[in-house]
Amino acid sequence: MSLLRQPHHDGSPLHVSDEAPALGDTVTVRVRTSTDDPVDAIWLRTTYDAEPVYHPTTPTTDGATTWWAGRLPVHNPVTHYRFLLVRDSADGRGRQEWLTGAGLVAHDPPDAADFRLTAHPAAPDWGRDGVVYQVFPDRFARSAAADERPVPDWALPAAWDEEVVFEGSDPRTPMQLFGGDLDGIGEHLDHVDEVGADILYTTPVFPGESNHRYNATTFTEVDPLLGGSEAYARLSAAVHARGWRILGDLTTNHTGDTHEWFLSAVDDPHDPHRSFYHFEDDGSYACWMGHGTLPKINHANLDARHAMVDGPSSVVGRWLQPPYDLDGWRIDVANMTGRLGAVDVAHDVARTVRATAAALREDPWIIGEHNHDASGDVDGDGWHGTMNYSGFSWPVWSWLRDPSSPARPFGRPVPVPRRDGPTVVETFRTWQGALGWRATTSSWNLLGSHDSARIRTVVGGDAAVHRVAAGLQFTLPGVPMVFAGDEIGLEGVNGEDARRTMPWNRRDEWDTRTLATYGDLARLRRERPALRRGGLRWAHVDADTIAYVREHPEEAVLVVVRRAAGASFTLPLPAARHLLGTEPGGTDLPAGPDGVEVPAADGPRADVWELGTE
Repeated sequence: MSLLRQPHHDGSPLHVSDEAPALGDTVTVRVRTSTDDPVDAIWLRTTYDAEPVYHPTTPTTDGATTWWAGRLPVHNPVTHYRFLLVRDSADGRGRQEWLTGAGLVAHDPPDAADFRLTAHPAAPDWGRDGVVYQVFPDRFARSAAADERPVPDWALPAAWDEEVVFEGSDPRTPMQLFGGDLDGIGEHLDHVDEVGADILYTTPVFPGESNHRYNATTFTEVDPLLGGSEAYARLSAAVHARGWRILGDLTTNHTGDTHEWFLSAVDDPHDPHRSFYHFEDDGSYACWMGHGTLPKINHANLDARHAMVDGPSSVVGRWLQPPYDLDGWRIDVANMTGRLGAVDVAHDVARTVRATAAALREDPWIIGEHNHDASGDVDGDGWHGTMNYSGFSWPVWSWLRDPSSPARPFGRPVPVPRRDGPTVVETFRTWQGALGWRATTSSWNLLGSHDSARIRTVVGGDAAVHRVAAGLQFTLPGVPMVFAGDEIGLEGVNGEDARRTMPWNRRDEWDTRTLATYGDLARLRRERPALRRGGLRWAHVDADTIAYVREHPEEAVLVVVRRAAGASFTLPLPAARHLLGTEPGGTDLPAGPDGVEVPAADGPRADVWELGTE
């Protein structure tokens, strides 16, 4: 039986009448089944205060599809639900299966993968509908003013085209300074526009004795090496003048060991800032992953929390206000913030960050960095979403990775395995079920970042496979986040090597075809509500092909991605008009007696069709 005829529900508008209900509302939720796969009854199971409760659903048949509608009371701020399907019994007591966020199962599963509705406000529309462009300021672009700035004592100045030092634990790696600055970013916003992005996200801009600046020395000003606070205000104004948004990057988990708070704490054991950190009686202190230069902030201390995240005068609040007017934050090490052994105030910190932002801006966006399982951290009123490494990046890597690629795994002691299509789709399903629909669609689809290998290196330098990865990035649920340089084919075997400078003076080295593909994909996503807000049904999966349908009340599109040449196959769908292909060619799909025939492909490619057209 076709995957498209399997029972289906997700959190999109076709299946949920209100994705952002208020507490106490009742929402209509719908399951679709096929008349080719009869179901006798479906029960909607939810929980009231963690106690299971069942509600009936009512079927309505429309051609080959039956829609089962149930009324879901939003009794808790986060309401879990799933569906019990009964088959092969006239009295409703036959074979039973559960439909959960992770798919259809024939056993009784725990609640972890239940569908869920949250009564907390949703992420802003501009975030969910946008495309994010990540810039690592030191490596993006230098303005003329950068040449006049003195190099600090900690830095090792590097020429723009010099190779990045990244092997092993070379002490030069964080000290190598290329001198990119904020006015340099502002001078290249036309390039960001060409990529199709409308949200600029920069890694930290606060002073720090490193090129990455995650070891801040203060949060009260922007690094003079970047042009200072005035340059940040100019960049923000230039971004907003285009109708775009700008996100900052804040490490709430730690400061640098040269931060003014930490220096005060070290100098005087009775200084109030001592309680901002986790000091032991012998003077030792907790730090990030054993790095003594990154002392961990004690968010159990309310004074520290007030200084960092709580209220308009906090670090979080100050930079959301004029003249900087950030539209939100990406929170670095969000997974560890507020957590240390028996202490866990992470959710309190996340809620406070979001509440501070919401009090100062009408529609802020707060994304938490989390490179593994963020499922317990994105349900409610904290982070809107996460950098979705586990639910997007790693499955894409494992499907498209060239076995001979020198790309190094992200925190894994062995190479990323190469997996087939069914395993990768099962991974997508598992993480979507764990994170929930709304968190998934508000999280970032990234092919890599300043912390990982470049996608071009992962795929062994194959430009066509790279474009397939971009096709997935822009057409699966979630918000595309492009790390500057991916669009022109930059490489890097790990996070440090990925921080190569943008070759503005060597445009002959750019992969302009891939750059154009990014722009085309961004435009298509912006034009098509199905790609931004539509549901997701898997249509066809084999080792080298993944096909899916994105559906919205206004339209439906078919996406077919192939990592290698593949045979044709038929899908029970209406005629379709070809919209975009990452490689030349592409044809409309006329309707036949069994649906549409997707043509064979002679190599890697991704294609998108509009369904229901003649």
